[in-house]
Amino acid sequence: QVQLVESGGGLVQVGGSLRLSCTASERIYSSYIWGWYRQAPGKEREFVAAIRQGTGRTYYADSVKGGFTVSKDSAKNTASLQMSDLKSEDTAVYYCAGGSSYPPQSTWGQGTQVTVSS
Repeated sequence: QVQLVESGGGLVQVGGSLRLSCTASERIYSSYIWGWYRQAPGKEREFVAAIRQGTGRTYYADSVKGGFTVSKDSAKNTASLQMSDLKSEDTAVYYCAGGSSYPPQSTWGQGTQVTVSS
């Protein structure tokens, strides 16, 4: 089974940017869907964005449209989440996920902390 590892989390100021990456342990097939989720303290995990490996079609939660961009690099078996104009409410543990159906939830990474300070 594919394993996913996130990287790139950290501390950033309000209005700043951060890029998260998710690396798969093996080659990703064309029907695969990469996903990003987040869980803030005291809240349930929520969908953030997703991208289809084969077509590159993207999906976004309304709360991040215009500020976050999801992408993939097939040659490196990675997906990325570029986050711009970050707000304090974006503070959360961000998880990479993958699967063959939408929204992807078959495989999960360990999560990476993103803290936005004011």
